[in-house]
Amino acid sequence: MADHCPKSGERGAALLTVLILVAVIAVLAATALEKLRLATRLGGNAVAIEQARGYAYAAEALAMIRIGDLLQQAQGRVSLLGGWSDRPFALPLGGMVGGGSAVARVTDGGNCFNLNGLASALPGQPGVLIGNAVEVAHFAKLMRLLGIPGQVAEQVATATSDWIDNDQNPQGGGAEDALYLTRDPPYRTGGAMMADVSEFRMVNGVTPELYAQLRPWICTLPQATPTMVNINTLAPEQAPLVAMAQVDTISPGAIAQALLRRPPQGYADAGAFWAQIPGASGGGGVATTSGWFNLRITVTLGSVRVDERALVDARQGMPQLVARIWGEE
Repeated sequence: MADHCPKSGERGAALLTVLILVAVIAVLAATALEKLRLATRLGGNAVAIEQARGYAYAAEALAMIRIGDLLQQAQGRVSLLGGWSDRPFALPLGGMVGGGSAVARVTDGGNCFNLNGLASALPGQPGVLIGNAVEVAHFAKLMRLLGIPGQVAEQVATATSDWIDNDQNPQGGGAEDALYLTRDPPYRTGGAMMADVSEFRMVNGVTPELYAQLRPWICTLPQATPTMVNINTLAPEQAPLVAMAQVDTISPGAIAQALLRRPPQGYADAGAFWAQIPGASGGGGVATTSGWFNLRITVTLGSVRVDERALVDARQGMPQLVARIWGEE
């Protein structure tokens, strides 16, 4: 019997099938290798990130010691003496493979308008928050001093107070749930102290432009108390934070001049500060010490970078970390 010889067309089809199988296997192999490479990289990054966070925790501990030393030396008067504010100090990471660094900075955390001070605890009922009309007026004036139109300033200040207080009764020009529930998507007011400044963006009347303008001036300290700035660490350009709580005859310019004349060791008391301002007989909203500090930490390990922002409570003498946020703002 004669052997069957495949025709040329059959041989071509078989070859094409083999080539297709080879191509499919090559694609599958390449995909598997890419997934393996990605998984390896992600695993390596996860380990590096955890290691970087560990160094950040170490930098926190070092910063706490420095803040404690600062308060011990200050003896009731915290000033800029020694140049500690915003000065970078590094955590030694010698011998790191690929190179690495951890840098921390400490600044006064109370020289800002505390949005949570727009409400206050109802006497005898610490868990109940009501609007603070005095601080609403101060916040509105601060915005006017920064060039924000008066009508907008009044609306935003009142709406922010309404956002924090527990009731559903809007103050004049304010806003409660009834307004926010009509939006798409609908949402409700916080009804509690703000945990982060970013929450301010949800308040009625706060545009992205207004938020960007106010961001350097505001903060959310975890206490519903009026703003109290330290005249011994306050920068002259921050004079509106003092002027907002004073009569209109005391200008930010006069306050800035008094801050420029501040002794290196700071003013001994508020009276010595007000004595530098013509026509001023005293005013509120100022102190000569600090109870809050901001901490910023940046850790880099090779291509990995970790940023941390933290708030330190030093009101009781022993510094304590009360808030920590990872990532750039």
